[in-house]
Order: sequence, then structure tokens, then C-alpha cells
Amino acid sequence: MNKEAIELILKKNPKLQSAQGKLETFKEGAYCMHRSWGLGRIQRYDDIHNRLIIDFGDGKTAHPMDPEFCILKLDILPESNILVRFYKEPKLVEEMLKKNPVNVVVELLLHCKDQTATASEIERFLEHILKDKFKKWWTQTKKALAKDSRIAIPDKKTGVYSLREIPIAPEQEVLEEFYINRNPKKKIQLAEKLYRMADSVQEIEADLPKILGELTTAIQEAHQLTHAERLLGCWTRNDLARHLDTDVDTLQPTSKSLILETKNLSELAEELPSHYYQRLLDLVAKTYPEDWKEVILRLLKYSTNKFTHDCITFLMERDCKELLQESFKRWLDEQSMRASVLLWIVKNRTSRKYTDLSEKLLNHNLLSAIFHAVDYEALNLTGSRRIALAEYLVDDSTLVQDLLKTASEEVACDLAQTLLLNQGFEVLSKRSLLARFIKLFPKVQKLLAGEAEEQKRLVVSAESLDIRKKEYETLINQKIPENKSAISIARELGDLRENSEYKMARQDQDTLLARKAQLEKDISLAAVSDFKDAPTDVVGIGSVVHLFHKASGKQHTYAILGAWDSDPDNNVLSYKTPLGQSLLSKHVGETVKTEIAGNEEEWTIQSIARYVNS
Repeated sequence: MNKEAIELILKKNPKLQSAQGKLETFKEGAYCMHRSWGLGRIQRYDDIHNRLIIDFGDGKTAHPMDPEFCILKLDILPESNILVRFYKEPKLVEEMLKKNPVNVVVELLLHCKDQTATASEIERFLEHILKDKFKKWWTQTKKALAKDSRIAIPDKKTGVYSLREIPIAPEQEVLEEFYINRNPKKKIQLAEKLYRMADSVQEIEADLPKILGELTTAIQEAHQLTHAERLLGCWTRNDLARHLDTDVDTLQPTSKSLILETKNLSELAEELPSHYYQRLLDLVAKTYPEDWKEVILRLLKYSTNKFTHDCITFLMERDCKELLQESFKRWLDEQSMRASVLLWIVKNRTSRKYTDLSEKLLNHNLLSAIFHAVDYEALNLTGSRRIALAEYLVDDSTLVQDLLKTASEEVACDLAQTLLLNQGFEVLSKRSLLARFIKLFPKVQKLLAGEAEEQKRLVVSAESLDIRKKEYETLINQKIPENKSAISIARELGDLRENSEYKMARQDQDTLLARKAQLEKDISLAAVSDFKDAPTDVVGIGSVVHLFHKASGKQHTYAILGAWDSDPDNNVLSYKTPLGQSLLSKHVGETVKTEIAGNEEEWTIQSIARYVNS
């Protein structure tokens, strides 16, 4: 833009005086970055229409933009900016990205405000060059950045990368923070970070005795630390101590003592980072030399995600295949197999390494266990967390058919009914799975037909809906949590095959979950009516009908009300009852028939009135 054009804009809008410097950068040939459209280059200024003409990528050429709008949306890039250089010298920049990625980030930071940038800002620039390769490149580059003395690394994902005024070894920076910090948990985290950063520990060798002393004190005296946090601190201390040729078994507390103090090893495993799982299993085996197999099997039974795989691999590598096979079968018989173990079994069912573990389990009983585990997960679900086992069952197009090969038609129908009531699957997922049932067992189609019939709206009174809602709240807030607690207590009593308390609690759970599913469906289909619009020329919902009963020769009067309003003792019938259904849409003088206990009954309509007027 020329001087005259800028003066004209400022004259029209004096509030833009502070932006004069930026307007002066909007020159022909200047490269700019748009927050949505990416890199652009200013072609020229159209003084007739007061528009900057800018070429952007992806075919967005000669795009006109108001200069005032550009003040907020465009950042002018200097010629030395790495992105501009890429468009001018692509081969040179590609070589830098490949051979010296840290220098690329340094150059980028040099041109950022205050020489700082968040990870997302770095990505915004470099993804234009690297495109779909950026994530892999950035993952590798971050490791190199952590060891570069010129760049300060953020503690949090939302923090900023910044150039240091005076380069300092990253280890020294973390070491300073370690000495200053008095929070035991943070101190352990910093010590672990130090160990990971200092490959040979030479950079912090002189400080090792002091580090070990402070770390040991933090582990011993910080009672607010969890067992997992203390164990991590102990392991980090031991790793550092070995570089001083110290016998770590003389340092208190020892890792073994922490394991022996832990009442719930499964909870401890849940809190550990996954790259420590192998170390935990090795430690457990050393701590319990006589009973380590039973202890690790117990960890496996209640394990999740990667820890499940690590437990199984650990046992397999120590010739415990038969023990695993027996345990899997027993857990399946007891219906106590958790979702993570089930997911591992079905995922690895075709693996050459693990096929022997699962081949005898692949039947309809395993599918039943999967449905139960998914329902259990849904019952205990918090937030929007997904159920991986449910997703895998839906995504694997052959799994259901593989497991149903051993099922009879009756068993398949029972499983399909269980699926319909399951809380862990979306409606569309249920239909997809049921379609797989139908391929093998066409009779299951009737279940779908029945479900479709039930999806019709239910006309109900406000009072009856309130009763349903209160029952649902009692289920959710009282009965189901109490049942969950009862199952947990019963499970601790021993062998589940002979445990009547456990079986009764599980039966109660099935009943409660089925009722919960039915209430959810009913409430979702409910349409509240006050019955004021009931017709008077034909029988409708909200009608009072005077009937002549042929068999007895007596007259009866019934109010035909909502789906949940039946009260025969007070002459109120639901429109869903056989007589209610027969009367709907009938006129005075018409006769309807019903069947009661095999006997046909005739009813003649004598008069119709509105319930609200009676």
C-alpha cells in the first residue's frame, strides 16, 4: 500500500492510527500468514475498491481483502522466515528439516513475538511445509529440543517454547528447579526427568549424592504420596544410585518393602506410567518368590489396557501357558472375566503366538461374557469415556459369527435379547450386531420386529410418568449402587462357583439392569396428555365409555386412559389393554369382542363422554 492510501484509511477511521505501522507492511510481494487460509502473498493494492489482492494456496488466488480486516487477520512474514524461505528455496529448507530440525525451530522462534511460541503455533507454520508428515517429525524433534541448551521447554502442553537469552544445559535448568521445589511429588517427577535427560549422568554426576539424599527424604517423609508415587521415586533413586556403585538394597525404603506395604497392587499398577509395567512385574516376581504366579494372575484379572498384554506376555515368557488357559476358562465359567482381558482374547485370537490361549474359548459363552462385561462397563462409565470392547465387537465383521457357531437357535435368541437390553451399545450398533445374528439365525428377526413395534409413542398421564421417573431415580441412585456393592462383597467370599451370595447378587443385577433399560425406553417414548382433547363421537384416549356386557347382561363404565393408568378396581383401563385396544375409534352402538381365558366376550357401546368432564 502507498502512503496516500494509508492516509486516506486513517482519515476515514482515526481509531486505526495505532495500526499505521502494520498497514505500511502491506506491500506488494510481501508474504503473509492468514489464521485460517495459511500462507499468502500480496499481489497489489486496488485503490479503486480499497482492497488488497492476495494469492493464497489451494487455488485461492487474487482474493480481495479489506485492509482494515487484514490488520486483525494477517501477519506479515519477514523474508528470513522459514516458511517464506521454503517457498523460495524449498530444497535447502527440506534439507534443514531432515538434518537439523532443532535449527528450524530456533529460526522460527527468532521471528515470533518475544521469541516464544506454543506447540500449536509451531504446527500452524510447519504443517504447510511438512503436511501429513508433521506429527512424526514433531514427535522426533521434541526429543531433540529437550536436550538443546538454546530452547526452554514448556512443562505443560499449553505452555510455550522460548529461546533462552543465555544458553543453559537443560539438565542444569531442571536441577535448579529440583533444589528449589519442596513438593515431594514434583521433586520425584523432576528427578525422573533428570535421569531421562542425562543419558550418561555425566552432566549431573557431581550433584548425585545431594540429589539422592533429597530424593530419599522426599520418599520417606511425604505421607501424602500414593504408593505408586513412592515406588516411582524409589525406582528413580535406585537408577541414579547405581551410577555411584551404591547397593540400592541398603537404601530405605526399598522397592520390595513398598510392594509388601501395598494393600491393592491393581490400584498401584493403574497409577503407574505404562513404560514401568515390565519393571513392576519383575519386582512382584522377586518380592513373592513362592507365590508370584498367583499374584500376577490376580493383577491380570483386574488389569486394563496395555497392562493386560504385559501380564500375559510376562507369564507366557515364563512357561505359564497352561496356567493361563486354566485361569481364562475358570474366569469365563464364573462370569468374572473383565472387559480388558476379553478384548485381549478376541484381538489375539488369530495370532500365532497366542492362538493356543484362546482357541477353546471362542464360543457363545465368550459372547455372553462380552455382553455382560460391556454392560458392566456402561454401568460404571464416567463422562464420555468409550467402551473399547463394545467398539471392537462392532468393528470386527466376523467376530459375532465366529462366536455363534456353537450356539443353538434358542441360545442365539437369548443372546440377541441380552443385546437389546444392553446399555453399552448405541441403537445403530445394536442393529448392526443383530443383523449378524440374523444371518445365522433368521428367527432373531422377530426380535427386531417386536422392538420396532415397541418404539411407537406411548400416551401417558403426567402422574404416571412421574411415578416412572421416581422409580428410575431410585434404581440409579440407590438400588443399582447397593447391588454393585453386594457383588463386590460377595466376590471376596471365595470360589464363585459355590458362592450363592454372588449368584443371587448377579441375578439381582440382571433384573435391575433389565428394569433400568425398560424404564429408559418407556420414558423416552412417553407423550404426556391431559386427555382434554378426547373425541366424543368415537372412543379415544381420555374417553369414558358406557358398555353393555352381553354374557352377564350388566352395564359397565370404564375410563380409557394412558398406557400406565390401569386401575380396574376404580374402572380405569389403559388404552393398551385388550378391551381398550378393541374400543378405540368405535362409535355408539358398535359391538366389540375380546377373549378372556379362552372365552369370547361381547361389549356394546351405549354412550361416550370425556373423562375430564365426568
